[in-house]
Amino acid sequence: MNLDLTRRQFLAVGAAAAAYSHLPSAYAEKSIVVPQEAWARKTKRWAQLTLAENDAANFDLDFWMDYFRKTKSDGLCFSAGGCVAYYPTEIPYHHRSAWLGTRDIVGEVIEACRKLDMVVLLRTDPHATYDDAAAAHPEWIASTADGKPRRHWASPEMWVTCSLGPYNFDFMTAVHREIMQRYKPEGIFLNRWAGSGTCFCAECRKNFKEATTYDLPTAEDPQNVVYRTFIRWRQQRLYGCIDLWNETIRKVRQDSSMIPNNGSGALIEQDAIELSKRAPMLVADRQARHGTVAPWIVGKTAKEYRATLGSKPNVSLFGVGLEEPYRWKDSVQEPAEIRIWALEEIAHGTRPWWSKFVATLYDRRWLPVVEAIYSWAGDNERYLQYQKPIARVAIIYSQTTAWFYGGKEAQAKVENYALGWCGALIESRIPFEMVHERMLTRENLSRFRALILPNIACLSDLQARQLRVFVEAGGSIIATHETGLFDEDGSPRKDFALADLFGVRFTGKRVPHMQNSYLKLEFAGAPHSAVLEGFSGTDRIINGVSRVVVEPVSNDFVGTPITLIPSYPDLPMEKVFPRPGDSHEPQLYLREIAKGGRVAYFPFDIDRTFNEILTHDHLRLMRNTVMWLLNEPSPFECSGPGFIDIAAWHNEDAVVLHLVNLTNPMAMKGPFRDFFAVGPQTVRLRLPELARAKEAKLLVAKKAAPIVRDGDCIRIEVPTVLDHEVIAIDL
Repeated sequence: MNLDLTRRQFLAVGAAAAAYSHLPSAYAEKSIVVPQEAWARKTKRWAQLTLAENDAANFDLDFWMDYFRKTKSDGLCFSAGGCVAYYPTEIPYHHRSAWLGTRDIVGEVIEACRKLDMVVLLRTDPHATYDDAAAAHPEWIASTADGKPRRHWASPEMWVTCSLGPYNFDFMTAVHREIMQRYKPEGIFLNRWAGSGTCFCAECRKNFKEATTYDLPTAEDPQNVVYRTFIRWRQQRLYGCIDLWNETIRKVRQDSSMIPNNGSGALIEQDAIELSKRAPMLVADRQARHGTVAPWIVGKTAKEYRATLGSKPNVSLFGVGLEEPYRWKDSVQEPAEIRIWALEEIAHGTRPWWSKFVATLYDRRWLPVVEAIYSWAGDNERYLQYQKPIARVAIIYSQTTAWFYGGKEAQAKVENYALGWCGALIESRIPFEMVHERMLTRENLSRFRALILPNIACLSDLQARQLRVFVEAGGSIIATHETGLFDEDGSPRKDFALADLFGVRFTGKRVPHMQNSYLKLEFAGAPHSAVLEGFSGTDRIINGVSRVVVEPVSNDFVGTPITLIPSYPDLPMEKVFPRPGDSHEPQLYLREIAKGGRVAYFPFDIDRTFNEILTHDHLRLMRNTVMWLLNEPSPFECSGPGFIDIAAWHNEDAVVLHLVNLTNPMAMKGPFRDFFAVGPQTVRLRLPELARAKEAKLLVAKKAAPIVRDGDCIRIEVPTVLDHEVIAIDL
C-alpha cells in the first residue's frame, strides 16, 4: 500500500472524518461563525466551583453567593453533569449524585446567580461512566490496543469513555440538551471533552477505516503517515462533536455556546484556530506551575490565546491549589504564589478565572487572597480593557511542528525553543506577542517589526511566501536550528523553506549532540558590533547542544560575528584542549534585505539551550540580535533594578503599562513565599498621542506620578514595585 498522502487527500480525510455515522457531511464543511456574544464580552472576573459528588450533601449556597459578592465575580462556572449529575436528571445512565436527595443544586445556583446578574456556564465532564452504563452500552467505553475496555485509572469503579463515538455524539448531546432546557445558562464548559488517549474500540476502528482505508496506528510516530492521518481525523471528529453540541444548545438559547477546556500554545492537540472559531471566548487551563516553570509562563499562554481569538475575550483559569503530578486536589498554595500567577494573567490581557476543586473548605487561607486580587481588578476595571498590545516583536508558534515533528517529544523539540526566547525577551524587558502559524497574513504581521521563529521545523510553501513578503516589506526575522526543514505535513524537505532568506543551504548533515563545544567571537569579522556588544574580556562563549550543518550560498552577509569551535574531549583533564584546525564555520548568519528588512539565522539550538542552562552569554547574544533586527527606537523602555515583566496596552482612552515584579529567589522554581520590592523604575514612552499628557496614575500605589518631557519621550518614575504596579495615562 502506498502510504504517501497528498495535501488534497489529507483534506479529504478531514472532511470524511468529521461526520459521525448519522450526521451529514455538512458538519465538516459548513462555515463556523460565532458572534462575539454580549455575555462573554461583559464578564470580567470569573469563578469556578467544581463539586465532589458528596458536596451535594452539605453545599452551602449562602456562603458561596456571599463570596461571589465579596470578590466582585460576575461569571460562574459550576458543575452540572456528565460523570455526576447535580440536578434531578431524567436521562438513563446519567449518574445522579448519591448525596443529592431531593435537592436541585444546579437550579439553586442558577436562581441565586441571576439575582446578582452573574453569567453562568454549567460544567460537564464526559470522560468516565459507571458499570450500568458500560453493561447496557459497551460501545460507549474506550478500549486499549488489544481491544479490552478501559477501567478508569484513578477511580476503578468507573470506565473510561470514548470521546469519538456514540457516548459523546448521542448520550452527551442528550445531557447538554437537558441542561439547556432546564436552566438556559449562557454556555456549557467542557472538561476532559477530548478523550483520554487513543481509543481502539470497535467504533473508532470502523470509523477510521471507512474514512481513511487505514487501521488505527498503535505507535505515536509523527513521521508515520498513518499516525499523521489519525491526528487530523481525530481533530475533525472532535470539531464535528462540538458543532453538534453547539447546534443542539442554540436551539434552546440562541446566544449560548460550548466552551471547550484546553491547554496552551503549540502543545494543544486541537487546532487553536478551529477552536477559536467555535466559541465567543476560550479558557486557558494553566492553573499553576510545577517543576522549573517560571511564573511568566501564564502570560505567554495569554498571548497564544489572543493570537487566535483576536478581539474575543481571553480567559485564563488559575487554581488555588498545587498543580503537581501527585494530584493534591484539596491543597492550597502560598498566598504570594496565587497572587503572582493571577497578576501575570491580568497584566497580559486575560480575564482571571479562579478555580476551587471541592466546595468543602478544608483550608480557607486562599479566600482573602483571591478577594484582594478581584477587588482591585474590579476597582480598576476601566484600565483593564486590553484593546491593543504595544509590542514590535512577535514569536511564531506552530502546532503542526508540535504534531508532526515533535510528537511525544514536543515539549523538548518545540516548546522549549519558544520558552528560551520568551525568557530572554522578558529578562531584556522587550515586550512581545505570540503569532499562530496560520495567522501570517500581511495585515496581521504589519504591526510588528521583527518575528522570531524558534525551531519552527514545519513550514508550508504558503507560510514561507508570507514570511518573504514580510521581510521584503521591511520586516525582520530570526530563525533557529531546523526552521523550515519540513513541510506542513511533517515530511522532510531537501533544503530550508526560507533558504533564500537565510542565504545558506542545508547539507543534509545534523550534529544532534555537541559536547564541550564553544563559539568564537569574531570581533574583527563583525562590523555590526551591536551583536557582540557587552562581550569584552572574552573571545569565546559556550555553544548550544545540537546543530544542523549548512553552507553559505550568498555573499552579502553582514560580517561573521560567531564561528564554531568544534567539540573536544572533556576527560581526562589533561586532554581538555581544542584540537588544531578549527572550522571557523559561522554560527550566526546576518543579512540585510531591501527596504530595511533584516534576517538572522542561528543553525544551532541557542534558544533551547538558554531555556535549559540560562547562561547570560546566550541571553546577551539573543538580546543583541533582536535589537539589531529591530533597528528602531522602542515605543517604550523601562530601566531599573530587578526582574520585571512588562506589558503595555493602548486602549481607546488610556495607555496602560503593567510592571510585574518577578524578583524572587523562587522565580524559576516555585512557590513564591513572599515579595521583595525593587525600585526605582524609570519608564520612557515614545507615542505621539502622549504629547499632551500631563500626569500618570499609579493604580496599585493609588497616587499620581508626574510626567517629565525628555526629548522625544515622556519619562515617568515609579518609586517602587512590590508585586505589581500599573501606570495609567489618560488620553
